[in-house]
Amino acid sequence: MAENVTIARPYADAAFELAKGAGALGPWSEALEKLAAIVSDPAMKDCISDPKLSEDQVHGLIVEIAGETLNQDQQNFVRLLVENERLKVLPEIRNLFVTLKNEHEGVKEADIASAFPIDDATLASLKADLEARFKASLNIQVRLDPELIGGVRIAVGDEVIDASVRGKLANMAAALKN
Repeated sequence: MAENVTIARPYADAAFELAKGAGALGPWSEALEKLAAIVSDPAMKDCISDPKLSEDQVHGLIVEIAGETLNQDQQNFVRLLVENERLKVLPEIRNLFVTLKNEHEGVKEADIASAFPIDDATLASLKADLEARFKASLNIQVRLDPELIGGVRIAVGDEVIDASVRGKLANMAAALKN
């Protein structure tokens, strides 16, 4: 939701600056991942919205579930989100934080949709070729999409490379119509 992203952006920016200043981008990313999973749980959503629970109780519950992994700054961040009733946007905060972290580290996200499973050797070769093309390190997510019929569809940022049979058939149909 666009509204949630707008609400989440200043919190993600603040967390990123704090983490960058402490040289702890990795631990913050892991903590936000864990916190986003915690607040996304249906039972936890009920607890968060329960008017009978105080802010301290909600904070304590989240910190207890997160375990010993949260440092003091991260616990304070959770407290700030509880006090401002922003726990529901933690997944968006995590996503924005990861985007900022990746930009800072020169890493881009790549989504590869394939009609068939891709073996490790082919994936390693494809990753090397894509990193050379985009001049960046890539975090690759591979998913199966049988609707492609064959081949792959690669999305890196705003750029899409469609080398699928389905894409080629669509291009041929468009050319025939002209």
